[in-house]
Amino acid sequence: MSVHRESESKLSRYGGTLCGVFTHALCALFTGFIAALSRPGSSLFSWHPFLMTLAFSFFMTEAVLLFNPYSSPVKKLKHKAKGRLHWLLQGSCVCCAVAGLAAVFYNKHLGGKPHFSTWHGALGALTVAAAGLQALGGLPLLHPKLARGRSRAELKRYHAASGLLAYLLGSSSLFLGLRSAWFGGVAGGFGGALAPLCPVLCALVVMSQVTNAYMARKPMQY
Repeated sequence: MSVHRESESKLSRYGGTLCGVFTHALCALFTGFIAALSRPGSSLFSWHPFLMTLAFSFFMTEAVLLFNPYSSPVKKLKHKAKGRLHWLLQGSCVCCAVAGLAAVFYNKHLGGKPHFSTWHGALGALTVAAAGLQALGGLPLLHPKLARGRSRAELKRYHAASGLLAYLLGSSSLFLGLRSAWFGGVAGGFGGALAPLCPVLCALVVMSQVTNAYMARKPMQY
């Protein structure tokens, strides 16, 4: 029985490590792919897909994977240091997302086009607001004096649940962006067909990590 459990544990570690490394590579490759298609700086609109992908595919994914027990690139850092780095990545996500939203908003204003007239636009604006609130909501975990009597464990659960919601909103926004007329016009072939799978697969990994951390009998430190 103990041998079976040990082999099962090793299999879980190997699987978790492989899945985590794959997700690191996937979010980086996907961000690079969108950067190559959008060519940031070539037009005002070009900043929108690039910055939004950088925000929600790269920075936000890496912010969560910092706490992955198998594939965190800073596994040896103390939890407090991980928390600060997590917040810096989330802050970078929010800055990129706000800039990306501002770029498309001003571009539509110049073109006389309506704002937030599609599911992608409306959900994108909601996602940016959720990401900003999530970053602010993490401050009491960094500075306990802001907690106002709430336990750290309770704050972690709320932060994890709201963070997962914000991440899923970001992934949905990216997915809808990959169904847009712009993406259809610039992407094609094998890469264009597989691109929508990237935010979906990353979301599944993040969802699994967060739910395992807070629904298992012995939650891992997050």
